[in-house]
Amino acid sequence: MFKDTKAFSGFSVDNLQKAKKFYGQTLGLEVSESNGLLELHIAGGRNILIYPKANHTPATFTILNFPVDKLSRL
Repeated sequence: MFKDTKAFSGFSVDNLQKAKKFYGQTLGLEVSESNGLLELHIAGGRNILIYPKANHTPATFTILNFPVDKLSRL
């Protein structure tokens, strides 16, 4: 089912504009913004999602996301 999926990673930040400046200007990565989210465009064609979170604390874990067309309850 997920064999050919284009999984992606993501993480939260407390300030989207500061993150955009840091990743785009300081690190020189390509960053796009859409619908209140950022995407880092890195080599290999796998983008990284950055989303705002009001009570953000740095993660102590990693996340792998799988895009899907439709969600259903099992």
